[in-house]
Amino acid sequence: MGQKVNPIGFRLGVNKTWKSKWYVDPKEYADCLHEDLKLRKALLAAPELQGAEVSDIEISRKPQRITITVATSRPGVIIGTKGATIEKLNGDLQKLSEKKVQIKVKGIEHPERDAQLVSASVAKQLVARGSYKRAMKLAISKAMLAGAQGIKIRVSGRLGGSDIARTEGMKEGRVPLHTLRSDIDYGFSTANTTFGSIGVKVWVFNGEILNRVQKGDAGLIVKKPADESQADEAARS
Repeated sequence: MGQKVNPIGFRLGVNKTWKSKWYVDPKEYADCLHEDLKLRKALLAAPELQGAEVSDIEISRKPQRITITVATSRPGVIIGTKGATIEKLNGDLQKLSEKKVQIKVKGIEHPERDAQLVSASVAKQLVARGSYKRAMKLAISKAMLAGAQGIKIRVSGRLGGSDIARTEGMKEGRVPLHTLRSDIDYGFSTANTTFGSIGVKVWVFNGEILNRVQKGDAGLIVKKPADESQADEAARS
């Protein structure tokens, strides 16, 4: 059996959530899905976001509004001077939907251990003809210094311009992919080099998420307050 399950999809409902949050009538589902895909594609292709280091785009729908939350390590690039850039993005996306579109920006505290940003950084160095081994070592050392408990990087393609494509990988720490309670961040990027496409996959282990929330009244007998119990005794007497 190959490990072909996406770590994010594997943990949906456990410690990960969906990137699109809405509930509509089944007849409207296909239209909303294609509209989501169109909005994501237009947002990622926007020239204003090319240097913003976008990690994730989350879409939530309400009856008359679509809220798009963009997670980025450089929120100032998206917001722009006095909010000019984000207003332009709002206007461009508004043309693609009949509902009101609102963009929110969420900053990332530790971009060094964000899997999507790490994969994009490695892919960028590969496009610039950098050494893939050096790029992976640098990304791993930065992630571990930032507090990650483990990281694994795998690159596949014509590495270094070789005639035969191959797969290489590096790993440090522990990355328990089969443990559901483990917080695994996954990212994938493609480096479009002059000698072909090189895929970059990154898995980052940020510790375990344990559900410590327990109901205090579970299995206990519900008791009446003191004043109510005294009133009941007085009524009986």
